[in-house]
Amino acid sequence: MTDHQSRAELFRSLHIPGSPLVLVNAWDAASARVVAAAGASAVATTSAGVAWSLGSPDGDALDRDDAVELIRRVAAAVPLPVSADIESGYGRTPAEVGDTVRAVLAAGAVGVNVEDARYDGGEPLRPVDEQCARLAAVRSAGHGAGVPLYLNARIDTFLRGGGDVGETVARASAYLAAGADGVFVPGVVDPAVIRQLVEAIPAPLNVLVGPGAPTVGELAKLGVARVSLGSAVAEGAYAVARRAADEAFGAGTYGALADALDYGTLNALMR
Repeated sequence: MTDHQSRAELFRSLHIPGSPLVLVNAWDAASARVVAAAGASAVATTSAGVAWSLGSPDGDALDRDDAVELIRRVAAAVPLPVSADIESGYGRTPAEVGDTVRAVLAAGAVGVNVEDARYDGGEPLRPVDEQCARLAAVRSAGHGAGVPLYLNARIDTFLRGGGDVGETVARASAYLAAGADGVFVPGVVDPAVIRQLVEAIPAPLNVLVGPGAPTVGELAKLGVARVSLGSAVAEGAYAVARRAADEAFGAGTYGALADALDYGTLNALMR
């Protein structure tokens, strides 16, 4: 078994309902090393943070090659399994999505998130059959590369749809049949709804968290298998930059930087 395959198997094994994998999402090599140094079991990228760091908006606007190069840098920066958020696959067709996944695997990732949201001016979510074809292409690319890729199917019914549990479960069933390993439902923080999803979906459930969401311990008791901080960490980092700028340009002081990681610590992580 190659090191790449070993990391893929390790990443898969970390998805345990009731003992969730906690992912503090990174957006560049430095943030990945900071998260790894804090004790992470794996590193996952945030598509929004990646896009912003490269001067692009989130939402299928980033160039595939730029995304893959960033993933390559993150995977090379840490000795941990890396999962890549690839938005809806950086491709118009299932074949193009498959090309993306082959490139992402070659860059060193062992997992991907693929969402069913669309940003082309049509309906907010892709038709189920269309999304299933894209997910099947992802699974085929993983098989072809000989890597047990973990495919996390993101369902945006709560973020961009009506938040219907029935539709979410129906989509989850179809996506699992198409080759998904786990299901990611961002936008859900109500414990009662999370419990419904855990009980109805026969696969590891991933939820998105932030201030006000249930704690990791509470989510574990609900049977959640994966907890993601998503773009919130990048948003927090950029908020510090904004506060520092407002303060320096306004009062002429620097208090916003009082709790910053020091130069020596960060520089040592890059060695």
